[in-house]
Amino acid sequence: MDKFLSIENVGQVFKTRKGSFVALRDIDLTVSKGEFISLIGHSGCGKSTLLNLVAGLTRPTSGALICAGREIDGPGPERAVVFQNHSLLPWLSCYKNIHLGVERVFGATESKTRLRERTLAALQLVGLAHAEHKLPHEISGGMKQRVGIARALAIEPDVLLMDEPFGALDALTRAHLQDELLEIVAKTASTVIMVTHDVDEAVLLSDRIVMLTNGPAATIGEILDVRLPRPRSRVELADDEHYHACRTAVIDFLYRKQSHPTRQAA
Repeated sequence: MDKFLSIENVGQVFKTRKGSFVALRDIDLTVSKGEFISLIGHSGCGKSTLLNLVAGLTRPTSGALICAGREIDGPGPERAVVFQNHSLLPWLSCYKNIHLGVERVFGATESKTRLRERTLAALQLVGLAHAEHKLPHEISGGMKQRVGIARALAIEPDVLLMDEPFGALDALTRAHLQDELLEIVAKTASTVIMVTHDVDEAVLLSDRIVMLTNGPAATIGEILDVRLPRPRSRVELADDEHYHACRTAVIDFLYRKQSHPTRQAA
């Protein structure tokens, strides 16, 4: 496996009023270019903390993170983040929300015409060309999240980081966007790391599922290879034996090997 993204013996300790809190320990993970990785585990296991480390939003207490041969020492356009909250600027249209990032990354080297082409291409990629001039309050929650994904992809990041991007959506909208994400990743060959609580989502989308132990001092408990052919269809996978075997393996880890912390304390 090539080392496009490498997380090497990473640990994260936070200083609190009650002393040091060990969030993560001994995290070792290698991600190949074009691979889709899901991080899953119970609340408080450090999934978002790990994602923030890869994004460069926080620095590890120990260890190192390396992307495309360079150590991650802060945020950068080569790593784009999509949060659960779409975080769109409400006074800007869908087009302008995307164009803002495009201009910041490419404005010094590309023409205004090229910047507009990039922005429109991103809108087209997520099926929102018709909503170019709409403000965030004029579109649905699912459409807002698609704008967020378009904004991230428009800057052509090496790695797309997603923190429960569909967690706030209803089940039908969530399923629709999962299917769209499958198509987008196929078109862009993006390298993706996604935090999720949804077992079915993880199996449907991922090449590998990284399962974290309970916090504090969480680490990688197991890594599951999802050897399902692409392109994937949720309808066709409904009766697939390997799909159900993967789903069972994740559930077994979460609810037998790593029962919820509150249940352990009960």
